[in-house]
Formats: sequence, structure tokens, C-alpha cells
Amino acid sequence: MDITFDCESLKQEVKKALEKNDQGGAVAMIQKYLDKVNNTPQNIAITGETGSGKSTFVNAFRGISNNDNGSAPTGCVETTLEATPYHHPNYPNVILWDLPGIGSTNFPADKYLQSAGFKDFDFFIIISDTRFRENDVMLALEIQKLGKKFYFVCSKIDNDLQAEERSQSEFSAENTLARIRQNCVRSLEQQRIESPQVFVLSSFELQKHDFPLLHKTLERELPEHKRYALLMAMPSINREIIKKKKEAFQAQIKYYATLSAAVAGVPLPGLSFAVDIGLLVTVVTQYVVGFGLDIPSLQRLANSTGVSFKDLIAVKKSPLAATAVTAGLMLSLLGQCVGITAMVVAQEWCRWIPILRILLARKCCFITTCRGLTYFLDMLADDAHRVFKQALCLNTSV
Repeated sequence: MDITFDCESLKQEVKKALEKNDQGGAVAMIQKYLDKVNNTPQNIAITGETGSGKSTFVNAFRGISNNDNGSAPTGCVETTLEATPYHHPNYPNVILWDLPGIGSTNFPADKYLQSAGFKDFDFFIIISDTRFRENDVMLALEIQKLGKKFYFVCSKIDNDLQAEERSQSEFSAENTLARIRQNCVRSLEQQRIESPQVFVLSSFELQKHDFPLLHKTLERELPEHKRYALLMAMPSINREIIKKKKEAFQAQIKYYATLSAAVAGVPLPGLSFAVDIGLLVTVVTQYVVGFGLDIPSLQRLANSTGVSFKDLIAVKKSPLAATAVTAGLMLSLLGQCVGITAMVVAQEWCRWIPILRILLARKCCFITTCRGLTYFLDMLADDAHRVFKQALCLNTSV
């Protein structure tokens, strides 16, 4: 069965299958689509000269500090001696490849270009600490020949801003960032790089400067089926990313509800509701992990920000955050959702109505699942805002 990744096309195909009473076909299409979207591999190459901050960027992108277990080694000497994959701790299908520093004695530019395996990566991020040099340009030109996407990142902009502030009587961070960005773009264009995209950021403070802009650019330019994996792996460091994650989760609710409703046609007492709870546990757990509200993610956030784990969980209001999502917890919370309890009763009652029982049970199950998932999603998105606001010590920019 050929499955398109265009959401609107999928919606129409599912609708046609349901109109033909082909419940099995609709379920198969949805399940294949969800499995593919949730498991699509994303291979991101992080490259640049030795000492540019590649490994620190790899760690920051994955939401861990340089001292955490599984972090890419960092230091003032050359630490990356071969292409090393680092899987995202929550989304192992998203892999950041820390490539050796180009231009060092161990990896001169000519040999590097032959051995990097460029064709294996979805896109490249070329890291520089201050400005982009000849080796960076050579690398970009080779990537450009392959038709691959690449992005330039100045990763230590905090150092430049501190130096500028000390030397200027009327310092403006915004003007300094704009000037650095423009200088980089102009220099790269002079070296035959077509429409270079330059982002200035600090790997130690991703919530500032251009990291949100980098995310927007990647989201716009990646194929649709690659965007979801990248979005989920992004650290939830501002209001826009949290909003995008919520929208992505929301868009999938109708598909999970359809899967749930498919079981409602089986006339076995309790089966539909039991399966619904199992599905809810699975999907809500995805929400918790996606927003970074699971215990391991919160502990990594505490380590990387210096805000204690206790202070992070103190601001959460949902019982779903920082805990294991269980069937018992789902049942207790569903009772608090307006309309859910009555719908559950109706769902079980409708199952045994002659002739109409299957259609009514499916409809009840679909509505129950939609309402329940929306209720939990709203709850966790609100918690994500509170937790990351607390972690990043910001007012309204999270």
C-alpha cells in the first residue's frame, strides 16, 4: 500500500476508506503513517574546524551538558578523531554526527572532503567560533555540489558580545549581532557560496539569539516527513517551539482516535475501553517526553541550566509530568475531563444496541479519545511553559 506523507492527502484517503466501510484499510494507512513519521531517521552532520565548538553544540542540541553521561567529549585539544554518532536521548532516530575538525594535521582538507561520506547526511551544520575560514568554504562548496542543505553557525557569540560590550561606550547587542551576521554573509558570498544562511548563537544559551530562527529555517526547508522528528528532538527552549510541538501532537489526535474507534466495533464487553486506555497511555507518554517533562529530561535540564530538579518540578501543575503515565492515572484523570465519563458510559451501552451498536460505539470511542488527548495535551503544554520559564529564568520569552 503506497502511503503519501502529505497530511491532507492522507485525510482524504482515510475518509474514502471509511465511506466504503473499509475500516481495516483506514486503520492500516493511519498506522503505517504514524509509524513512519515517528521513526523516520534524521542524520545531521555537525562539522567545522577543530576547536570551533562542534561537540558542545551537539550536546546542547540534545539537551545535555558537557559533563553528562553520553555527551560528546569537549576540550581545548582535538577530541573528535572520527565521525561519531550521538543519538538524541529521547528520539534515537535523530542522530547528530560529530565529524572530525576539518583542516587539522590529522584531517587536512583534501582528505577530509574525500572521506566525510557527505551523501549519508540529511543536512550539514558548519560550526565556527568567530568567522568562517577557507576550510569551511571548501567544505560548503563540496556540499553545494551534492545539492545538500547546509547552514553556517557561529557558536560562541557570547564571547564576541562580551568583548564588544567592554570596548564600546554605547553597546547594542542587537546591532552587534546584525553586523557579525552581515559580515559573515558578505565574506561567504565573496567565496562563491550561494545565498549563505548564517546563524549566530551561544551553545550555552540556546534560548537566545538565532537558535529559534535556525529551527524555523530547518522546519521550512526539510521534507514534511523529516520535520516531525526534528521538531520533537528540538529542546523546548521558547514559546514558539513548545507551540509547534503542541500543534504537531494536536494534528495527530484524529488519527489516534480513528485507531481507537476501530476497536469499538468488536462486541466484547470492556475491550474497547481497555484498548483506549492503553492507547492513551502510549500517546500521553509521547507528549510528556516530547515536551521534556519526563524525569530523565528534567534531570538533564537541571544539570545544563543549574536550576535544581526540585525547583523545576515545583512549578508543574499536571500529575502527568515527572511521573510514569499509567492506566490507573489515566482513569483517574479522565473522570475530571468534562463529558468524558458520560461518553464512556454511553460507549459501553451503545455497544449492545441492536443494529446501530457498532456505529454508535465507534463514534463514542472516537469522541472520547479526541477529548481525552486534547485535555492531556493542553495540560502538558501549559506545564512545559512553566517548567522552561523557570529553568531559563525568563519572563515572557519562553
